[in-house]
Amino acid sequence: MSIRFLSGSSLTAAVPLLLLVLVYKANASGCDFFTGTWVVDGSYPPYNASACPFIEREFSCQKNGRPDSLYTKYRWKPLYCNLQRFNGVDFLERFRGKSIMFVGDSLSRNQWQSLTCILHSSVPKATYNLTRQGDVSVFAFPDYEVKVMLDRSVYLVDVAREKIGRVLKLDSIEGSKLWNGIDMLIFNTWHWWNRRGTTQPWDYIQVGNEIKKDMDRMLAFETALTTWAKWVDSNVDPAKTLVFFQGISPSHYNGTLWDEPSAKSCAGQKQPVAGSTYPGGLPPPVEVLKGVLSRITKPVTLLDVTLLSLLRKDGHPSIYGLGGSTGLDCSHWCLPGVPDTWNEILYNLIIR
Repeated sequence: MSIRFLSGSSLTAAVPLLLLVLVYKANASGCDFFTGTWVVDGSYPPYNASACPFIEREFSCQKNGRPDSLYTKYRWKPLYCNLQRFNGVDFLERFRGKSIMFVGDSLSRNQWQSLTCILHSSVPKATYNLTRQGDVSVFAFPDYEVKVMLDRSVYLVDVAREKIGRVLKLDSIEGSKLWNGIDMLIFNTWHWWNRRGTTQPWDYIQVGNEIKKDMDRMLAFETALTTWAKWVDSNVDPAKTLVFFQGISPSHYNGTLWDEPSAKSCAGQKQPVAGSTYPGGLPPPVEVLKGVLSRITKPVTLLDVTLLSLLRKDGHPSIYGLGGSTGLDCSHWCLPGVPDTWNEILYNLIIR
């Protein structure tokens, strides 16, 4: 699989943004960022959670009483090279006068909050503004004229209220109006596709003129991704916009998948899976996502975080998330934590 990548080096230029389109194989520069192991590094985490009061409760594991901290000390090490440490000042300078938007579900919010905290910690004296309007949150650094935004769009395609009820429209993407003119877009969807019952935010699915009560969820996921892919090909100007897809963030609710059958969830996990392979293999949506991405003609880079995140059974809030001791969250990630590595890899892809 080849990774199509847009160079971000010209982001610092005063002239209008002009990006070179480069095509990389996964190891084109001698480094596959996504295959490696987790190693303990005393210089981690990249920030102190207390320095970022805006981190939301569901990710604030230490504030919620998590007693161990080793999970914050792991650094991702690719097998054949090293990642450059995230340089927040350099990042802000590269994106001076630009806008960045994460689009997706709460895993997008997880990564968005990680990035805003990394940047704020890099320039702690710089003014920042955090505003929300509807489904869009904006974290702005006025000194750099940089906006880091989040658009909550859990399916990427539209959910519309109609006479029959709430309809998930797999071939409609009107919400994309918010994405026009953004300098870097990081998309994500998967977390909500298997929701049923009271947590399912739609009543019917529509494909073309056909309305159904339900359908195969993996096929629905692929259909929606294809609609999004068509939007990218029709609307993105590679000379002006970088496009990434976050990849599939995994959950840990079945210890059999990491060779610990007695574990029924991530609760009590304090160390990653050793090595660079995951016994349970990759979740099925990864193949579907890569298939859709392979058919896009415009440059889109996959931030292929699945494997490195699968190894981090210790990185979830568990009982130290939004639900507290009565809840169990093995889907989202503590901050500081795993999403910081997603952003470190994002930074390395930008500067490469």
